[in-house]
Amino acid sequence: MNIVKRLGLVLTFCLFASTAFTPVLSAHDSGKPQGFKPELKAVAEKTYKYFNDFTDPKTGLTYDEVRMKEKGIEEAKRTSPTNIAMYMMSTVSAEQMGILSKKEAVSRLKTTLNTLEKMDKWNGLFYNWYNTDDGSVKKDWGQFISQVDNGWLSAGLIVVGQAYKELNTQTSTLVKQMNYTTLYDPEVGQFRGGYDVAKGALTEHHYGSFYTEPRVGSYIAIGKGDVPKEHWWKMYRTMPLEWDWQSQIPQGHTVNYDGVDVFEGSYEYKGKKFVPSWGGSMFEGLMPGLVIKEKDLGTQALGLNNQRHVELQIEYAKEKGYVAWGFSPSATPTGYSEFAATPLGISGYKDGATVTAHATFLALDYAPKEAQKNIKTLKKLNMMGKYGLYDSINLDTKEIAKAYLALDQGMIMVSIANYLEDGVIREYFHSDPIGKKPEALLKKEVFSIK
Repeated sequence: MNIVKRLGLVLTFCLFASTAFTPVLSAHDSGKPQGFKPELKAVAEKTYKYFNDFTDPKTGLTYDEVRMKEKGIEEAKRTSPTNIAMYMMSTVSAEQMGILSKKEAVSRLKTTLNTLEKMDKWNGLFYNWYNTDDGSVKKDWGQFISQVDNGWLSAGLIVVGQAYKELNTQTSTLVKQMNYTTLYDPEVGQFRGGYDVAKGALTEHHYGSFYTEPRVGSYIAIGKGDVPKEHWWKMYRTMPLEWDWQSQIPQGHTVNYDGVDVFEGSYEYKGKKFVPSWGGSMFEGLMPGLVIKEKDLGTQALGLNNQRHVELQIEYAKEKGYVAWGFSPSATPTGYSEFAATPLGISGYKDGATVTAHATFLALDYAPKEAQKNIKTLKKLNMMGKYGLYDSINLDTKEIAKAYLALDQGMIMVSIANYLEDGVIREYFHSDPIGKKPEALLKKEVFSIK
């Protein structure tokens, strides 16, 4: 395992510049199912227990993953900027749902912030891996600065600073110091994937694909003023028509936004148009919506596309004859791998007959009834453990990856909090000027998928 792991493992860049299913819900049929709230709250309580039991009390840093073995628990005492963000936002979520008191939440977060202030950084940006016991850089895993991981840490800090004003000075200072201009390529108008400190060089690739999780970092960098708003339009909705290596030849037209020509291309699957992610996985598409108001503000673009990806993930599983849905990179019994609804990607990952719990929870705002049924199915497949739902199951072999990942547990916690508490995490994010400033970008775009 190396630095290209978790979010970094999903290479969301361009290298060049069942019968158990009911009909798919539409955007207008999103009523909350009866009796769902207690069920979700119970899952959240178990899920947060992971962060309670596997966060170092001295540093406030959460272990990357734990695996449940026959002879005990195997703990990975390393962490990443994204893991730290997931812990912080999960703690805010837990407090909002009454799992923690405000006093306890603030105390825990203060410990984490104090550690973050002392940790080694590069231009205010955080390295990809740290040791949880003292916050030192995990040098044997390479010294890499990741755009996407830092984007998530910035998001977590912004949420905490708005949730607890007594922590705002600390969080705002840390975010201000995170200099994204160092990773930006103004000639291309896109971010590099990151910076290798040991080599002293930026990655050769750019994060060129728009409908992928690095757009959180892009949104924040624009909100901070580190990069111009034109960057939003310089990312590819689909790859250009002439790039015939992509999984479909896109259809669409060119639109000018803020002086930039944007090819509003789309793919089609099951008679529905959509803008693809790089691999076709759930978290590439929907993870940014944990903090960004894509559903509310991007009604003709990102929000609509999120709805399509949920619908088509469900359709894909149905076509394959799987009893459950939700394809996204996740733990396997022996490691970690990429999984996706293959047709939804520019360079689609295989599905591996493997579904992961976090994908279902990311879909809560778009298909709550389907999500409720899918959770029940996963429970029937013996996916529930001490710390919530295990990370993945192979639907062919029924083999379960009895692992818990901070990243995936965090996505589950924040998704539940947003669903039960009226988008609370997104509200905190957008109440900060950094989250509010780029809102017009979400509102004005129209994808060619209607």
